[in-house]
Amino acid sequence: MMALWLEGGRLSLRRDVPVPAPPQGEALVRVLIAGICATDLELVKGYYPYAGIPGHEFVGVVEEGPPNLVGSRVVGEINAACGRCAECNDGRRGHCAGRTVLGITGRDGCFAEYLSLPAVNLHPVPGEVPAETAVFTEPLAAALQVQQQVRVRPSDHVLVIGAGRLGQLVARTLALTGCDLLVVGRRPEPLELLSAHGIRTGPPDSAPPRSFHLAVECTGNPEGFAIARRAVRPRGTLVMKSTYAGPLTVDASSLVVDEITLLGSRCGPFPLALKHLKQGLVDVSPLVQGRYPLADGLAAFEHAARPGALKILLDVGGM
Repeated sequence: MMALWLEGGRLSLRRDVPVPAPPQGEALVRVLIAGICATDLELVKGYYPYAGIPGHEFVGVVEEGPPNLVGSRVVGEINAACGRCAECNDGRRGHCAGRTVLGITGRDGCFAEYLSLPAVNLHPVPGEVPAETAVFTEPLAAALQVQQQVRVRPSDHVLVIGAGRLGQLVARTLALTGCDLLVVGRRPEPLELLSAHGIRTGPPDSAPPRSFHLAVECTGNPEGFAIARRAVRPRGTLVMKSTYAGPLTVDASSLVVDEITLLGSRCGPFPLALKHLKQGLVDVSPLVQGRYPLADGLAAFEHAARPGALKILLDVGGM
């Protein structure tokens, strides 16, 4: 099959990759469409020593697997857990010590014509949700995870730092709570997308210090963390939504003195994300800035890596 292949920090297009043979409990999925995210770009830069097929945002059709899923359009949770360890038994499958992660750790991803995932990871896509919308399920679920971890009230002052791929979705989902929301960033174009939905935006220096109950850091760089730390009030919460390729220096004493809650936030609830997309609560179409066939995947990555680029999609199979 055709696939994008990452090895030694070099991304290439291959046409000789074997179609995966799903083990017991897994399903073979024919990929229809896939999305490039910041993690994929960081993998190419060497964020994690991964070799194989990258990609974890997809919509596909089940070709082999449980009879109730064969022929269905599906999206898939990216963490493949063992189902037997203490973490799995406690309902924390995303933190299974032996997990593989689609296109990130120990498992080939979705920038290919086929992939394999455990059947329990797959979620049918409602018929009324087009594939180019459903492909946002994974990042939208990650955005919704903030509200699974922190109660957000209409009276709360909330700051989102960064208006990129993930920041857009975090901001749009937080806006649904009716909170007093401000999104800050350096590029005017993505901020304008949020302003068009009635969300207050501004440059980084527009966030008053020690004023926010909740700050969500979506930039993945130390400057963004510093802005979030300055902005959150004593006994406030700082949520880190993006990973950092390099070290991060933190004034731990200030976290203690101000009694700041610091939360990492990763994957989120797929059923809730699909519900939001089905009901049109979050319009993702303005975030798509380019579509490429899989054969032009290298050009798609170049586009996705441009400063300010939002979502770039790969058309893999016929839709």
